[in-house]
This record gives sequence, C-alpha cells and structure tokens, in this order.
Amino acid sequence: MTEVARIIQSHGKGFVVDLAGRRYRATARRKKTDYAVGDRVEVNVLNEEQAVIEQVLPRSSLLYRSDAFKEKLIAANVTQIAIVLAAVPSFYEELLSRCLVAAEDADIRALIVLNKADLPETAAARPIIAPYCTLGYPMIELSAKTDVAPLWPLLAGQTTVFVGQSGMGKSTLVNALLPEARARTREISEALDSGKHTTTHATLYSLPNGGELIDSPGLQEFGMRHLRVDRMAALFPEYRQYLGQCRFHNCRHDREPDCALTASVARGETLPQRLQLLRKLTSECGK
Repeated sequence: MTEVARIIQSHGKGFVVDLAGRRYRATARRKKTDYAVGDRVEVNVLNEEQAVIEQVLPRSSLLYRSDAFKEKLIAANVTQIAIVLAAVPSFYEELLSRCLVAAEDADIRALIVLNKADLPETAAARPIIAPYCTLGYPMIELSAKTDVAPLWPLLAGQTTVFVGQSGMGKSTLVNALLPEARARTREISEALDSGKHTTTHATLYSLPNGGELIDSPGLQEFGMRHLRVDRMAALFPEYRQYLGQCRFHNCRHDREPDCALTASVARGETLPQRLQLLRKLTSECGK
C-alpha cells in the first residue's frame, strides 16, 4: 500500500522523503528519476529507514533548467523564487534576467534579494538591479551576517526556493534564518571572482512562520531550451504591451522591419540587454 510523502532532499538519484514527520532514504522505482525537492510522491515503505518512490503527484509549479543535452529539475510546488545577488563576487546580470524569465514561465512570484548590502561595492550594484524593480519585481536589501529580519515577512506562507550564483550567500542566509540547519559555507575565491560551490544538493526546510524554503546548489548558467518561441516574448513583462503591433504576425523580433520591440528599445522605453536576451533565447531554443 502506497502512502503520500514529500521529497525534502535530492542527491542525484537518491532522495530523502518526509512521511508524517518521519524521514526515509528513498530511491525511484524507475530508472528515470524526474523528481525534485518539493514534490509530493507516492511511496512504498520498505523498512524503518528506506522507501521506494512509485510516482509523483500533480504539481502546482515546476522550476527547471535545460540545455541541449538534459533537463535539471530545481524545485517543485514552489510559490516564490528568491534570486540572491551580491556585489562581491560580482553577479551576472544575464543570469538574473534568465531567472526572472524562468519565474514568469513557471508562473511563480519572483523576489530579488541583494545580500551583503553593507559592503561598499553594493552601491555600484543598485543601478544594475533598479530597472528590474521598475518592471515590478520586488527587491530587498540585507546582510545575512547581521540582520535577516526584513526577509521574514516575505517568506511567510510561501514555499520559496533560493537560487543564485555560488558565493552570493544563500547558505549564509539559510543559517541566519534557521541556525539549526547548519548549511555549509566557504570563503569566496577572490582570485576567480566567484564563489566555491557549497550546497551540493537541494534541501527543503520548514519555517516557523508557516513558510518553507528550499536551498539549491549555486548556478553559473540557466539554460531554457524548453521554452516555446511563440510565447517567449510574453515572458518579458515590458514587452506585453507591444505584442501584436509588429508588421509581421510571426515576427521573431530580430531583424524584421517595423518590429515593435526593436522600436521600443530605440525610443528608450525598454532595455537593449533584455531584447538581446530574448533573441539569444530564441536562437538557443531553435523551435
């Protein structure tokens, strides 16, 4: 007889599930393991420590990335993605933009968290992030090592997944929110201007305010080859008002004449780097 459990850790082909407050090490019945942290799954309990996952139950959302070779599930049934940034090491603006597109595609709320706000280098990061706030994405500034109190209200009642490059301070945030989590942290490699990977698997934690958070491994890229080209422009909020105004109904917003999106950039109404990303994603998907 199967029972319904929740995946709270993912270790490649192995998982940890929570069943009525009890944890089991679990493997998948099938060789293909399309499961993610946050999934509700049907399991067969084998003994006091082990269980077998039979199938996944319907999801309310799924956040994942893909390239030419494979798909990588990040988290399931989340309501919010918190994109953690910091000025040191420097963050990739394109990765931020890709995460926001992924949030739009999954129909989940996006929150920008600017960590290490006490550093002097943060002043240079704010103008880079400001246009995304103008698009309607909320941002909060804090320092995980001194005070995370401003973040608590934004996590209440939400299932939030933390994403971002290594070194942005995701694990430090988890430690500050839940000291008992003891997420591993390491020093930043200044020579490489990037953080060392500290989280090697995704983990779900319950919060005392009714929310949940999922800490995920650091990202250096976010492929989205699974996106449909015909609906891609709609995943950019600033472009929605221009859709249907191009000369050609099948405009790819590249070199076509009288493209409404190209014109919006020329008038200074939208960011050129966002149109460049749209074109890049269209080329990557090639559908």
